Amino acid sequence: MIYAGRFGLRRAIVTGGASGIGFDVATRMISEGGTVCIWDRDAAALEEARATLGARTVVSKIDVSDAVSVERAMTEAVEAMSGVDVLVTCAAITGPNTSVAQYPLDEWRRVIEINLNGVFYCNRAVVPHMVTRKYGRIVNVASIAGKEGNPNASAYSASKAGVIALTKALAKECAQTGVTVNAVTPAAVKTALFAQMKQEHINYMLSKIPMGRFGTVSEIASLICWLASEECSFSTGAVFDASGGRATY
Repeated sequence: MIYAGRFGLRRAIVTGGASGIGFDVATRMISEGGTVCIWDRDAAALEEARATLGARTVVSKIDVSDAVSVERAMTEAVEAMSGVDVLVTCAAITGPNTSVAQYPLDEWRRVIEINLNGVFYCNRAVVPHMVTRKYGRIVNVASIAGKEGNPNASAYSASKAGVIALTKALAKECAQTGVTVNAVTPAAVKTALFAQMKQEHINYMLSKIPMGRFGTVSEIASLICWLASEECSFSTGAVFDASGGRATY
């Protein structure tokens, strides 16, 4: 059930918001009265998102692995929306499916830079603004791989484990400020990221889910939107699973 007006007058930044889970999050927030600034590196997808979502959408072409660009985009988002109340970090890549011994060094650095450092840059940029306003909701999208570690996906697993730890650390720092920081750890969800994976790796992930199916974009976005709302006021530093029964803690 979607509660009309849940994000009324709220301003959100959604990274990786031009497609997949991020786009569904942005769509829900706007439908519930919010204004959303979508950050993505795909210019064509950004323009399509703006055309689809309408007037309460701001878009910014940005690579979250560039700390200077993140700081600049944050300033622009605050000016464009007269503030930022919510940050949802969806931007990520999978990296190659190969063993640790054979993992290319440049690909390792690229995955860590986007998936972990990018989340850090975004969290770091928005927190001072939220703390000053004494309100904020940060939702970092991690992965079940960050809890269990998927074979032949070491960089992805390590980056998502880092996102979980970053979330917990920042949440403790902000616990008495009115800013909550939580993480979501989905199992595999069929999005465009599947195109970056080998079929045998996709089959492996499915085999680990007791429900016997992949999650849906809508299911994950629904959880994220609750965490990003005023309704979620007494959870911070928490890790919320959406794993079809796979989670081990």
